[in-house]
Amino acid sequence: MKSGSIGTDTDHAIEVLRNGGVIGFPTETVYGLAADASNSVAVNRIFDIKGRPRNHPLIVHLPSLVEARLWSADWSTSAEILAALFWPGPLTVIVTKALTVNHEVTGGLETIALRVPNHAVALEVLRGLECGVAAPSANKFGKVSPTTAEHVLNDLGSEVDYILDGGPCSIGLESTIVDCSANIIQILRPGGISRELVSQVVPVAEQMTGPSRAPGMLDSHYAPTCRLTVVADVNEAQALLATQAVTQQV
Repeated sequence: MKSGSIGTDTDHAIEVLRNGGVIGFPTETVYGLAADASNSVAVNRIFDIKGRPRNHPLIVHLPSLVEARLWSADWSTSAEILAALFWPGPLTVIVTKALTVNHEVTGGLETIALRVPNHAVALEVLRGLECGVAAPSANKFGKVSPTTAEHVLNDLGSEVDYILDGGPCSIGLESTIVDCSANIIQILRPGGISRELVSQVVPVAEQMTGPSRAPGMLDSHYAPTCRLTVVADVNEAQALLATQAVTQQV
């Protein structure tokens, strides 16, 4: 298959990853730009393709909680509680990294971001590959995150070796990131799991303190390129749409 092609062949996706390639990778949140997390050369390609600063950590996707624990030198109680409740799902936990984890994945930090996605195709690849997959959003750095395979193709094209089509993302919003590496538990990025749900099971700091250790924190990740108008109620919205329709016909 040629670079940048879209397909549904999970065996081919696994082969590409094993050979050090980079693929578009479907999850329930957004499409990721995936590489074998243990392969430093492949991980560096992620940064090159995205144009992402190398001090920005990546989320490592894993097939199970059991596998995730192996990536941490100090798997905290809070991480265990949250992972047991919300995995597989749109929650990322930050924990102290294992000594075997390469520094490219963590952006040079002593912590690592881990997640088990709730997506059948993603889990099939992860189980077949039998290793962690580093996968930030599959878009150029600072751009809106993709929620379909076509979005990945439009933004990255032939720069990726393969785009695995798992259908539209069911959530379409990045995962919630919770820092479980210290005594004070912090939500570093809001996402698919609400603060209210997290705070029901572990104590969460009211606001973030200290430097961020989380991936994907740019406001532009969530910013549309078109102009938006905020309206107060449904009637106002309908009137605005009607006005625009008339204007376009003139």
